[in-house]
This record gives sequence, C-alpha cells and structure tokens, in this order.
Amino acid sequence: MSDGGRNTTTPGREPAQPPGVGRLARTVERLRRELERAEQAAEGRALIELATGVLVERLQCGPAQAARQLEDLAAGSGRTPLELAAEIVDQAAQDQLTEVAQEFLAGATGRNPGVSPITLRLRTAEAGTLAADDTQAVAESLLQHALAPLGATAVAVWSAGPDASLSLAGAAGFSADEPARWRYVPPGVATPARRVLGDRRTAWYPSLSRTGLPSIGQRDFPDGGRVAVPAGTGGRLLGVLEICWPDELEPQPARVERQIEALAELCAHTLDRGVPSAVLLSGPQDQAQRQMQELVVLADGLHDPALVLRPHLDADGLLADFRIQHANARFVDPAGRPRGAVHGRLFLETYPMAADQGGLLEKIERVHATGEPFRTEGVTLTALVGQVPLPGPADISISRLGDGVLLIWRVEDESAQLARLLQHAQRLVRIGGFEENALTGKVTWNDQLFLLFGLEPDADPVPLRLLLEHAHPDDDAAVGRFLRAVLHHHRAASADFRLRRPDGITRHMRVVAEPVLDTEGGLLSVRGAYQDISAQHWTEVALAVTRDRLAHTEQQAAERNRLARQLQEAIMPPTRRPMDALGLHIATRYRPAEEDHMVGGDWYDAVVLPSKQVLICVGDVAGHGIEAATDMVVLRNALRGLATTGAGPAQLLAWLNQVAHHLTDNVTATTVCALYDPDARVLRWARAGHLPPVLVRGERARPLPMVDGLLLGVIADAEYEEAEVQLEPDDILLMFTDGLIERRDSSPHESLQHLLTTAQVPAATLEQRLDHLLTHSNADTDDDTCLVGIHLP
Repeated sequence: MSDGGRNTTTPGREPAQPPGVGRLARTVERLRRELERAEQAAEGRALIELATGVLVERLQCGPAQAARQLEDLAAGSGRTPLELAAEIVDQAAQDQLTEVAQEFLAGATGRNPGVSPITLRLRTAEAGTLAADDTQAVAESLLQHALAPLGATAVAVWSAGPDASLSLAGAAGFSADEPARWRYVPPGVATPARRVLGDRRTAWYPSLSRTGLPSIGQRDFPDGGRVAVPAGTGGRLLGVLEICWPDELEPQPARVERQIEALAELCAHTLDRGVPSAVLLSGPQDQAQRQMQELVVLADGLHDPALVLRPHLDADGLLADFRIQHANARFVDPAGRPRGAVHGRLFLETYPMAADQGGLLEKIERVHATGEPFRTEGVTLTALVGQVPLPGPADISISRLGDGVLLIWRVEDESAQLARLLQHAQRLVRIGGFEENALTGKVTWNDQLFLLFGLEPDADPVPLRLLLEHAHPDDDAAVGRFLRAVLHHHRAASADFRLRRPDGITRHMRVVAEPVLDTEGGLLSVRGAYQDISAQHWTEVALAVTRDRLAHTEQQAAERNRLARQLQEAIMPPTRRPMDALGLHIATRYRPAEEDHMVGGDWYDAVVLPSKQVLICVGDVAGHGIEAATDMVVLRNALRGLATTGAGPAQLLAWLNQVAHHLTDNVTATTVCALYDPDARVLRWARAGHLPPVLVRGERARPLPMVDGLLLGVIADAEYEEAEVQLEPDDILLMFTDGLIERRDSSPHESLQHLLTTAQVPAATLEQRLDHLLTHSNADTDDDTCLVGIHLP
C-alpha cells in the first residue's frame, strides 16, 4: 500500500527486495568463493611443485609425467593434490618440520597418521617461504598458514645488524602505519626481540604491557601476549621471529613451542639467503645506512686506530663539520679520553687543531667530496691537553664508502709520544726527575731539573750528598733528616727546603726519593724528583694572612655587635615593669633580634612631663649595629628634652627632624609621638613615616586615621600633621615598630590585617595582650621589635 508516497511494510514480514539486488548478492558470494579457491591454489602451488620435484627424482621421469602421477595418486586416494603433496614432501624430508608435526599429532590424538592439517600448514608455509620474493611475503605466508591457526594475529621478522641493531625485514597483521614506525631499532634499545638476541633463547611474554618493553604492535595489542624466537642457522643468529596474540597468552604445550621454533628456522634460512626486505630496504637512505654499517664493521676489523665520520650539515644544507659515528676498539685518543667521550661528537669540537694542522680537515672534506682516497706518512697530529699542544707523528689514511669517511692513523713511535707527554706533564707541575747510581756515583737528571736548579744543560748535576751546600742554612735540619733516611736507613723520604740558585733566586722546593736495594738489602741506586712549590708556599702564606685578618675582622664585628646589644638592652631591657601615670596603665615589651649583627635602632619611651602630660613614643632608626644603637640614643634623648617645652607632637617631630638632619651623620628614622592630656582624656599624636597606632575598642581593633608626615632626616624643613583621639574607658592603644608585622612574602596591608585580627583576641590584662601579640606575630625578618600598650581603665 501507498500512503503519501511512503513505502509501508506489513508487520512480521521482511521488506521486499528488488529482483536485481538478490542476483547481485549471489554473484558477489560466488566470486568470493572463487577468489578464495584461487588464493588457496596459488598458495599451494609452491608445495605441489616441491612434491613434483620429489616424484621426478624417485620415478626418474619428467616434470609433466610427475605432475600427472601426482594428480592420479590424489584421485585414487581420495585426497586433494595439495594434501598428497604435503605428505610426499613430509616423508621425503624427515626434517624438523616432520618431527614437529608428528609430535603435535601424537600429543593431540595419541596416534601418528600419515598426513594432517598441521603437516599441510607447515609444509605450505615452508613452500611459501622458499618461493617468496621478499621477507614481507615470508611474514604474510607464516601468519596465514602456520600462525593464524594457533590464534596469533601478527608476526614480525627482525634482521640483526652487525652493530646489534634490529631492522624490520617483514611484518604482517599490524595496522598500516605500525611497520613504518619500527623500521629500525638502534643498538641499546631494550625490546623483546633485542633481549632474545642477547640471551640467544626463546622468551614467552604472557602480556607485553606487564613487561614494560616497547615493541611493534603495542598500540594494536596493548595487553596481548608475545613470543620472541631467535632465528639462526649454522650457529649464527641472523634475526628474531616475533609473534603477537591479541589477548593474554596462556602457557603453551611443548609441541606448539617446537612448531614455533621450526618456523623461526625457516626465517633464518630466508635471512641467510639474503632475501630483500620490503619494509626496511626501500630507498637510497636505506642503502646509505647499510653502507655506514659496513664501514663500522670494517673499522672494527682494523688493527690501527680508526674513526668513522659522517657529514654534518648546517641549517643551509652546507657541509659544516663531520660527526664521529664510531671509534673502533684500537682507538686511543691523544688526549687520553675514552672512546665513549668522543663518540657522537663533532670532529672539530673534539680535535680543534685539525682545522690548521697540515690541512687534515681539508683533506677529509676533499675525500668526502671526490671519493679519491688519501694516504700520507709523517703527518703531525696535535691534541690539546690542558691547553698544552701535544704533537705526534702518524701515518694517515682517509677513504670514503657511500656517505661515510674512514679515518685511520698509525702512530709511528708510541714510546716517544709517551715520553713527550711525560715531559709536558713535568713542565706543567714544575717537576724534575733524577737517578743516582750508588755504585758508580753517576747522577742522571732530566732537562726540567736543570731549569729548576738554574743550571746550564751541560752543567754537572748536584748529587744528594752535596744538597746541603745548595740549601738555605735554616733548612739544614730538614735536609739532613731526609739524607739520613734515604742514604743510611734506606727508606723512602721527602723534605721541603729553600734552594739557593746560582742566579741568587731562592725557590721553595720539595724533594722525594726512594732507594733501590739488592737482594741483600744493599743500596744500588736512588730515584726521585724535585718539585718547585714556591707558588704553593706563597699561596699558603697569603691564605694564612687572610685567615688571620678574617678572624680579626670577625672578632671586631662580634665585639661591636655585643656592645650594640648591651647598649640597646641598657636603655630598653626586654622586660620592664608596667607604669601607671595620670590615669593611664602603660606596659612595654622589647624583643631584640636573635642575631647580634641584626641589633638595630628600635626604641620606645613613656614619661610624665612637667606639664602633667604623658609622652608616649616609639621609633626605628635605619640600619643595624652599634651605629644604629647610638643614633637611637641621640634621637630618644633629644625628643625627651624637646618635650619639656610643652610643644605639641607635630612641633616636636619638626624639631626632631632638624636634629636628625643637621646634628647627626645622615641618620634617617621613623617614629610616632603622642601626648596624653589626663583632664580631657584626649591623645594628640603625629607620625614621621611610621605606621599609625592601633585602637582596640570593645571587640574591634582598627588603626587610627593616617596623618601626613615624612620620615626624619630626609629634608631639613619638613612639616607634620597632628591628630587627636578621645579615649573612652577600657580603650587600649597599641604603638609598635615594623619588626612586629614585617614579612618578606606579604604586603604591609596584609601584615597589618593579621595584627588587627590578633589584637581583637580578648585578654585578662594588658600585659597578657602584649605577650599574645608577640607570640602570634608572623614577622620573619628577625628584626628588633618594640611594643607599647596604653590602657584607660
């Protein structure tokens, strides 16, 4: 039925299909089956050809007659030609595949039939391997015919390089981009295949993720099982066969393990035949890599020191240098560095003298550019040891293979080079060696020792018995003990003495010697060395003088800090009894700095003036030490004297500013000055760059409104603003220095808010409130702190 142009379907019935769709589906199914049969026939063709060859040998007939015989035998036995071919090859070979198939069937059924699916699979895989054009086809054949029936989903065939690297020769069953990511595994990278190559035995991994080892397909089968089997032939390991399962791998029976080992042997024969890899060897870059590996192998086989170099290009693609790709086992660095220290470094960075020593770098560049080898004899190779050039003659050979360069040098006289190295080392440390023959009296010096003694090279060496004649008289005792120990007691000894040279120069020397004795303990000779330690001696003298001066300076600083603390505590002791004056209860606290050198100029004062007013003030002089403490005394006493005039707080600070500016040595300070009138209960106050007082009224603490006032001592004529506050019963006024609230990691506003919060905490007495503020202060500058509390009962 039709409803508005829409198709309707009767419930319970399938929708009707056009007749053409059914015919198309049947055609597709028929073509699929034909394709499968064609693939099976193509895959088994190689196995049938093997069986045909066996019949040719046994029947002594031609290939065509053998093929017809195979078809007749298959028809007569009721089996397919492929199954009969597998049986013929199996019986004729009697190899490891035959044993594996028989073992597998005997363990599974308890009998040993002539042909079976396992035999067919293995022989088909073998035939496909032998007929494959590349290792990629080998991997696909192994997976399809032999491994997929075992539940495996992917396989990788690795080829082992001469430098213990791994190259992916073939892979099947992985995602499209996975083989490209694993084309090459450098030496030293731990993977399942690399471990198997080193251990030379099969490794089973129930779950790859639990091993923590990277490998191909870990993104495809993260929790799947793995088995890696070494692939070798004739005692040589040529690669590794790695098989992947999609899920965790259960323990496998011995017959399955034998089957997998047989497949690995097939891979080994493939790798041994040199079947090319469709995965790795695919372009000029792969050819260059093989040539570089061949050059490394060649260098390792040489008996002379050799370096393998590869070009290093700059950002513009121009040749800038060569990088040391490999140093062979015979390599000996002229500077004494190990092979690992030069591996991977730039050639000029390692041997900077190569840029101008006989054009060695230029010759390497020429060989790399033209391919024409270069050989020469008697070239001087120079290395830098401690900025000392060490030249050495050598024969040079430079050759190119592909994009790599092989540099070989043969040192002409190694013993002479070592002698020169020793000579330069002795010159650097100012050492000269000697040997005296006790039987003949002959004394042998090296050239350096003549220089140390200030003698001409043709002069007679100084024997030990005459050493006292060349030593300073004050050192006779030390030299005498040395000579007795060596010449008479036959013991090794050393001594420090002052050498008087013929040119009038006195040098500080150290002599070390040991006797050479015969079998009966008689003295044969004395060997030893002199070292010029003048520089060391004068350095030690300078250090001793510096230590003495430093100790004296530290002692002076400690004494000054002690005096500053004593002065500070004499004026403002840490604890002071509270004061009751004209109706006010006043308590003070002073917390000195923990370190003596941090003692500063914080001060406070509370005194009843002749005008029957109470002066209360706190202040802080800039700086620390004895200077700040004495400046604090000057300002505190000056303010006391000025307050007797009866002037207000603003005027007092103006006068005190002139004192700081004119009558002191560049003193700057902050202060808060307040006068309390007991009759009116009014507190007048002014500030000079200081934080305002804090008023605690009831359960709330707040700072008094800010008034203008520049810190003391900056300019001569500064004006200060004055404010007043009417005190009420039970009011508390707090005056303090910045040591109570100052923090390095907080702003002054944040620190003041913390103080206000702490000040609002109720306390039984004024003294307890001040102690609570000091205890819960969050200041971290280790500065002095003055705190004054005023309570109106």
